[in-house]
Amino acid sequence: MNTDPLDHARILIVDDEPANLKLLDKMLASQGYAQRILIQDPREVLDRYREGRPDLIMLDINMPYLDGYQVMEQLKALDDPLLPPIIILTAQHGQDFLLRALAAGARDFVTKPFDRNELLMRVRNLLAAQLGHRMLHQQKDVLEEMVRQRTAELNQTRLQVVQRLGRAAEYRDNETGYHIIRMSQTSALLARKLGWSDADCELMLNASPMHDIGKIGIPDPILLKPGKLEPTEWEIMKTHAAIGAELLDGDDSGLLRLAREIALTHHEKWDGSGYPQALAGEAIPQSGRIVAVADVFDALTSARPYKKAWTVEAAEAYVRDNAGSHFDPAVAACFLDSLPEILAIRDRHQEPEE
Repeated sequence: MNTDPLDHARILIVDDEPANLKLLDKMLASQGYAQRILIQDPREVLDRYREGRPDLIMLDINMPYLDGYQVMEQLKALDDPLLPPIIILTAQHGQDFLLRALAAGARDFVTKPFDRNELLMRVRNLLAAQLGHRMLHQQKDVLEEMVRQRTAELNQTRLQVVQRLGRAAEYRDNETGYHIIRMSQTSALLARKLGWSDADCELMLNASPMHDIGKIGIPDPILLKPGKLEPTEWEIMKTHAAIGAELLDGDDSGLLRLAREIALTHHEKWDGSGYPQALAGEAIPQSGRIVAVADVFDALTSARPYKKAWTVEAAEAYVRDNAGSHFDPAVAACFLDSLPEILAIRDRHQEPEE
């Protein structure tokens, strides 16, 4: 058997006159409203409200302790996003009085003595409207949760794409996955020390592994050449920064925007002698300046088929000596101050012995 959803509405009735409470209770019961909460002392309204949000409040104005206006002020102070409609119960007919009640938050009013049919019709109309508002509110919450979940899925997908592209670049280059881990963790550490937010440091951790993605576009004879590159070969090698930026272009997510910025600028130098744009000083995005130090230090201290690993002391001296020329002096100073933590990262992610 189908039941009217309005029959289950929770109705709060506030009146200091027991006779009025009894009359209203009887009228509403006759229409099948099963959840009727009768309150004679207006000081109890907030507690009863918190026990279970009502769908409608029927409120007398002239009461001891708290009048109806004060009760409405208390209810409004709750900041309930779905405050139920309020019907004022009053024996007064003056326009100023009614306007004040409506301005205080009332949605309708019924004058005493009550006309049964008028009262029940007003109750039903307001309950139907409140039910509609509640359904829209619930639907809005559901839609917001769906959007949140879909956004999280999209961000996770982007992250996986970036990580897989980073792996693809590793397979083509002489660099290793351990270099990528050390360099990205060092970059995130420096970003945090330089005042980046937690969210931006997380982006740095996940975007910086893409710094050399453009090497995918460099021919193998140049990319994998064990010896020194000829000048023409070096010019081709330098194009990997622009290639990487082009590969990562066209997406408005924070992750890929930062990855593109790093790929394009991590070979720029503080004195303007870098590539591909010969940017200088603070014209180089800070992300590129951070990754430049982290990448160079780890590359110097790592053994490769074409070179031996530098000692930590030699690589530290290189960073110090090139602050103000190759490296941003502030980033280089932060790096040197953070060296114990950076070496701990290096120790945790050592290359496996062959």
